[in-house]
Amino acid sequence: MPKAKARAKPRPRARRKAPQSELPHLSLSTLKPPRGSHRARIRKGRGPGSGIGKTAGRGGKGQTARTGGQTRPGFEGGQMPLIRRIPKRGFTNPFKQPAQVVNVRHLDKLAEGVEVTPDTRHGRRAAQVQHKGRDGLRLRAHEDRTGGRDDRELTR
Repeated sequence: MPKAKARAKPRPRARRKAPQSELPHLSLSTLKPPRGSHRARIRKGRGPGSGIGKTAGRGGKGQTARTGGQTRPGFEGGQMPLIRRIPKRGFTNPFKQPAQVVNVRHLDKLAEGVEVTPDTRHGRRAAQVQHKGRDGLRLRAHEDRTGGRDDRELTR
C-alpha cells in the first residue's frame, strides 16, 4: 500500500483590523448594552423544550413543591429547635446609659489647656468624639492591636 501524503496544516488567516472611525453620535435612542451582556429571562414551566418545564425545578410532590411550602427560619421538622434547646443567659438592662468611648492616646494630641467634657464642642471635636445622644464620655486607657480591650476604663 502506498503511504498517504501528510497534509500541510492550513495557516490561520490574519485578522483584519477594524478601521479607526470616529465614535457615532450618542443619544438615548442609540444606546445599546454590550454584546452578550444581557441574557434572556428564564421562563419556568413552559414545556419540556425549555429544560425547566413541568415541575419547574421544584422536584416531585411534597411540601416544598407547593406554593408557600417553605418552613420558617429555625424550623427543624418538629425536632426541638436549637434556639429553644440552649438555656437563656443574662438580660438586657433597660436603664443602660450608653457613653462615648475615647482612647487616651487621642487626648495626648490635644493642645494644652483644652478641656474635654460632653458639653464643650471644641473639646469633643478635638478628641474625635461625636455627641450622638450619648450620656457622658468614657476614657479607655488601653486598646490592643488585636481588638481586645483592657478592662481599665475611667468613667466620668
